[in-house]
Amino acid sequence: MSVLVITGTGTEVGKTAVVAALAAVAAAGGQRVAVLKPAQTGVAAHEPGDLAEVVRLAGPVTTRELRRYREPLAPATAARRAGEPPVRPQQVAAAAAELHRDHDLVLVEGAGGLLVRFDDEGSTIADAAWALNAPVLVVAQAGLGTLNTTALTAEALLRRGLESVGVVVGRWPAEPDLAARCNLVDLPEAAGAPLLGALPEGATALDRARFLEVATAALSPWFGGTFDPERFTEEHAAPHAHQPDQ
Repeated sequence: MSVLVITGTGTEVGKTAVVAALAAVAAAGGQRVAVLKPAQTGVAAHEPGDLAEVVRLAGPVTTRELRRYREPLAPATAARRAGEPPVRPQQVAAAAAELHRDHDLVLVEGAGGLLVRFDDEGSTIADAAWALNAPVLVVAQAGLGTLNTTALTAEALLRRGLESVGVVVGRWPAEPDLAARCNLVDLPEAAGAPLLGALPEGATALDRARFLEVATAALSPWFGGTFDPERFTEEHAAPHAHQPDQ
């Protein structure tokens, strides 16, 4: 794949960390990587945003941000309140296509979940993916509630005729609870797509070299990594509960 759209099942699921991991592994493998952030919210003009975090972790990959809004709101709401133009799907598609001319891989990072609005007409990152004819990678939480939000995201992708390549757990806890361990088995079914990685919680606190090592181990060979979902599930999934004798 040459253009990949990354969406979350909601906010704070580790989406930017996964984008950085994808960029780091691809760049280390010799690919020319670009990361496109259509709309950055909740960050002032002089403050570092998600793309600065990607560069800090992945190295000097190409980055482009189309719009920035100060208030931490959905892009459409933030744009309206600021009296600034919104981001349109065709602008996202045009920027990604332009980046693709000089790069092997373009990663397009959405804002929050799949159906977060970019403008008052209801455009979303899903519309940008459709305009690009690009596959979508879903970043999900590990714990309780993730099966519902992942299934809803998968259903929305299916209804829009978009390809979901798989799901990645954005923050796998050092000490996973019962829900997280059980979800490893159920997430692929909820996503309707394979488990393609699990990035450890706290990975963004690592230096660049160590982050690359962790990212490589946390991502599927589809992305240049070494992650084995069957082995990971065997090691971390909860065993079946004991059934008492009748």
